[in-house]
Amino acid sequence: MIRSTLLAASALAALLLPGPQAIAQTGGNLVLYCGNTEDWCRTMTAAFERQSGIKVAMLRKSSGEIYATLKAEASNPRADIWWGGSGDPHMQAAEEGLTQEYTSPNMGELHPWAVKQWELSRKRAVGVFAGAMGFSYNTKLTAEKKIAAPKCWADLIDPKLRDEVQTSDPNASGTAYNVLATLVQLMGEDKGFDFMKSLHRNVNQYTRSGAAPAKALSLGETTMAINFMHDVVPYVLQGAPIVIVAPCEGTGYEVGSMSMVKGARNPREAQAWYDWALTREAQSVGPSTKTSYQVPANRSVAPLAEAPDFSKIKFIDYDFAKYGSSETRRRLLSRWDNEVKNAPK
Repeated sequence: MIRSTLLAASALAALLLPGPQAIAQTGGNLVLYCGNTEDWCRTMTAAFERQSGIKVAMLRKSSGEIYATLKAEASNPRADIWWGGSGDPHMQAAEEGLTQEYTSPNMGELHPWAVKQWELSRKRAVGVFAGAMGFSYNTKLTAEKKIAAPKCWADLIDPKLRDEVQTSDPNASGTAYNVLATLVQLMGEDKGFDFMKSLHRNVNQYTRSGAAPAKALSLGETTMAINFMHDVVPYVLQGAPIVIVAPCEGTGYEVGSMSMVKGARNPREAQAWYDWALTREAQSVGPSTKTSYQVPANRSVAPLAEAPDFSKIKFIDYDFAKYGSSETRRRLLSRWDNEVKNAPK
């Protein structure tokens, strides 16, 4: 289903929205927590300010960190809108009542997978893009170290790769939680944790940011990195000696999401961002500036040609409801801390 729906496109025109334009007459302020890359967050913020006249205070963090921040601020919310980052933490925030229901007039413009995210979250999170999980390797380093090119998840636990793999920490990173959930669904929970314990011996660092391993890979600071594939594409296009791999056994994917914060101080401005962010105009910002290689949620916006080709990737049937639940997240993270992160090497 993900393969067919992500590749579908239609010629629907973007709706003309009154929200941002109306607010622009009187100004306004918005506090945005952004879970995407710094460049994309800043580009979107600038585009929205120009279009709406609303002043935006943007804070960029990993999606797991944003989720933790919203929990800490629940009694006195500081943010109005949470845009971007992996969808699992958005689902958990929705379940815990940290975000609020909203139905945008632009829902009809979206791919079914983006709408499904909204339905599963009880109208509290909507899909804004999709991206495939995978890993990458630095061809210069693999050649120097005489390491065979990996093709499958199983290749990453080869003892020859000790301290050669970098990934992120699922307590802080939505990317890493997606990795954890992917492996558990692909292999079964016990076998998935056995795999992660073996992988632990080869991990040189667990970063807080899910995109950080891709940068380290491009700089030659690690031989291999586990990332969403789209996070690696910019470095490949810049000439870094990197190959992106869709694991042979199959892999998971994310539905990057957006949520309105419950109790937000600027709800009209938050609604204006929400509506605008689903339009053709806003969904084209990332691709037009070459900062986004995900599949846009708006059906009238095609992914960039350099984006990973979803038709060539073997996807698992990712259970967003189960692995987006707070109970499952707490249990899996506790087990990961006890059995993987704190395990001796």
